[in-house]
Amino acid sequence: MTPAIAPDIAVVPRSHTAKRLSIIDAAACVFCREGFAGANIDLIAAEAGVSRQTVYNHHGDKENLLVAVVREITERINAGVFDTLATFPDKPVDLEADLVAFAVRLNQNCICNRDGKFLRKLLHTEGERYPALFAGWREDGPAKTWAALAARFARLAHAGWLEIDDPDVAARQFLALVNADLQMAMIFGDTVSEEQLRTAATNAVRCFLRAYGKPRPAAI
Repeated sequence: MTPAIAPDIAVVPRSHTAKRLSIIDAAACVFCREGFAGANIDLIAAEAGVSRQTVYNHHGDKENLLVAVVREITERINAGVFDTLATFPDKPVDLEADLVAFAVRLNQNCICNRDGKFLRKLLHTEGERYPALFAGWREDGPAKTWAALAARFARLAHAGWLEIDDPDVAARQFLALVNADLQMAMIFGDTVSEEQLRTAATNAVRCFLRAYGKPRPAAI
């Protein structure tokens, strides 16, 4: 007679949402590892622990699945970006130190984390070949970050901390500088240390402030 499964180890069916997320995460792993052309629904289903029919039921085909992966990861990264933007130093005490700390958080939470690595890999390997599949990222990804960061730099300029003619350009340049020293490590998928993050952020902020910083009056 087949023994009964004990209640504490019984297999609990996954919810629709849990299955959807497992498919998205599995697809991201497979697309990054095999490339879009080399990936197939069977591989993704096996990695997600679901049937191939379940994948088709959720997403229809491989193209729709990649679009869903890019959309989901973009939404998660945006959530991290706006959580981090909430810590932007609108009223700095030490502008350089405060911007360095902000840049470290931005890299940790949004660029060097797992989702950031997935999206960067997909863009580098598949963006040129399948640009239509990344249209959602173009509309909802970096443009929103640039606009939100530009508004914050504009407020700092209005308060007399910075001298900026075009906050949108300044925001894009800030983000490019923040990533500059980490590019090689990110291309090869290396784990970035705390020291590397802080060094990259310090170099970026000092360069940014040489371009846009406004001398503060000496304390009396």
